[in-house]
Amino acid sequence: MNLKSIVGEYPDFPKKGVLFRDFNPILRDPAAFKETVDRISDVISPDDIDVFAGIESRGFILASVMALRHNKGMITLRKAGKLPGKTIKESYTVEYGQDTLEIQRDAVREGQRVMICDDLLATGGTAAAAAALVEEAGGDVAGFLFIIELAGLGGSAKISRYKRESLLVYDG
Repeated sequence: MNLKSIVGEYPDFPKKGVLFRDFNPILRDPAAFKETVDRISDVISPDDIDVFAGIESRGFILASVMALRHNKGMITLRKAGKLPGKTIKESYTVEYGQDTLEIQRDAVREGQRVMICDDLLATGGTAAAAAALVEEAGGDVAGFLFIIELAGLGGSAKISRYKRESLLVYDG
């Protein structure tokens, strides 16, 4: 199945000059969604992973299905102010400005191997912040899983010391 043909494209969203690649059409198509999960599952070694972490919000989808598929736990990396209890925060730059992610201080056990999941890798700011949070919480980053990678934006350079798998890679 050609998953790239299913991905939606929205020029000038969320701002002029940006071509937004949307994986929501894959989620609406059960066969495409299943193939996405199957293909991503084939590129990881679940024995090397203790828990999947999803980056808010669409990374939650991938992390949840991977956790269920591989009988692992799932943790959330959320935007600031959305998690109860003690948290760790990390600010970062994205294509359109600045943002902050946080994790609950007790979400990760010392030495736990965490696979970080998100729908999209663009400039790498969000992914790098997620890795910093996992490590500050005491975990080891087992790698990253992305549905879409916009290779032309260079995000992989910010997380080059980690293993990374991207299902659909676009030049720009």
